[in-house]
Amino acid sequence: MSKKKINFSVAPEIVGEATSGILLGEFNNWDKASGIELKKSKDGSLSTAVSLETGKTYEYRYLLNDGRWVNDGNADTYNFVLNYQIDNCVVSIPEAAPAKRKVAKKVVTKPADKKTTVKADDLTKIEGVGKKIAELLVNDGITSFVLLGKATQKKLKDILAAAGSRYTMHDPKTWAKQSKLAAAGKWDELKSLQAVLKGGK
Repeated sequence: MSKKKINFSVAPEIVGEATSGILLGEFNNWDKASGIELKKSKDGSLSTAVSLETGKTYEYRYLLNDGRWVNDGNADTYNFVLNYQIDNCVVSIPEAAPAKRKVAKKVVTKPADKKTTVKADDLTKIEGVGKKIAELLVNDGITSFVLLGKATQKKLKDILAAAGSRYTMHDPKTWAKQSKLAAAGKWDELKSLQAVLKGGK
């Protein structure tokens, strides 16, 4: 049985006033007594690392010490639990890679024209945009705060709808406003805005 260490973390904007929490999931039978303690980082996030069996998929959530159950904005996907009317986070652990690997050849590419190059930004800094949604945006050509700030609500909703029903629950109405602040380097104003948002709404 092969295992792989997986990092779990709760972003500072989700942590809020909580000071600690535990990780619960199928890997510990959702037992609070067996909850895995989350450690607080300097940036305000809570995190831990767990060794999980490869080739399996696990559902999980976080329980913070202020009584809130919260989800991971960077989960691989989400599974709606009808009985509780909630979404559980889902993490898929890939099978262990073969011992031998082919070394990829280094590909030398010509530098792009500086006039047409748009710097790629970390879109997950936008409240409501997790790792998977950021990938969807990048695949559609939205690679920077500037481009996300110019995107229309219709375009963003179309991108989410095309990705499947589990993404249509996300509301992108504040993403453009947040992105314009990020593109302008107004991080304090962005932080203040995100403090009152919940899931980007």
